[in-house]
Amino acid sequence: MQLNTKETLRDLAWILAGNITLAIGVAWFILPNNVLTGGLAGVAIALEPLIHVTPEIVINVLTVVLFVAGSFILGKKFAMKTILSTICYPLFLSLLSFLAAHYIPADTFIMDKYLATIYGGALMGIGVGCVFRTGASTGGMDIPPLIINKYTHIPLPSLVLIIDALTVLLGAAVYGLQAALTGILSVWVSSFMINKTMLIGGHDAKNVMIISEKYKEIMNKIHERLERGTTILEANGGYSNERKPVLMVVVTKKQLPELQHMISHIDAEAFVIVTDTNEVQGLGFTYEEEL
Repeated sequence: MQLNTKETLRDLAWILAGNITLAIGVAWFILPNNVLTGGLAGVAIALEPLIHVTPEIVINVLTVVLFVAGSFILGKKFAMKTILSTICYPLFLSLLSFLAAHYIPADTFIMDKYLATIYGGALMGIGVGCVFRTGASTGGMDIPPLIINKYTHIPLPSLVLIIDALTVLLGAAVYGLQAALTGILSVWVSSFMINKTMLIGGHDAKNVMIISEKYKEIMNKIHERLERGTTILEANGGYSNERKPVLMVVVTKKQLPELQHMISHIDAEAFVIVTDTNEVQGLGFTYEEEL
């Protein structure tokens, strides 16, 4: 029970932080500079010249409509987590817009469109990424990617990028090609920051595969000097059809040069493959041992 309570409080903190960050990006960067972007903000800006309704109202209405649709398709657990965003995001957006209109000098957030595009997109991406980490949604245009992800398992950042790009193209008919191209930049920045935010808590590392006749000696040195665990994989040579052990080890970036020097000193003819690992969790990387 204590663990569940702790996890619930952690998720609530992520959701609140995400919605505040998203609302700041939209209210103080995207809307004041009329930046065509993805998400509900992009839809609202694209529709404003056609339906003559303020973007804040469009965003608030669509937030509720998409929440209802997501609740039916994604289930009760999703609805319970997302209802907080459905309430908080419109509230934060309205509050921040009110502050900008009445208590902050009028030209404070009027800036070069490219600056607004980059910083607004970054804040939106961080906000959505924070909420995505909990399995919830901000209650906006990130619900369609979650629905598609449920049935296709396409990565969420990629789906968000695609749907936001389509949103930008929708606005191109109203604002022209240059505004659409600027909006695509915002979408890319947002998608990039979603991906980075969702990886918070993991560690970049290197996955090293070693094929050597002296694999036991190399393995012992790794255990002794690097204090990293290893895994022995059984493989067959494609040409020789001989069984050969493959030594696999995951190390931090700063340990890689020492490992390479160690391997070359033991067996100069060892075959070594090094690949990037975007996220590593477990003993030695996320708990009980400092990097």
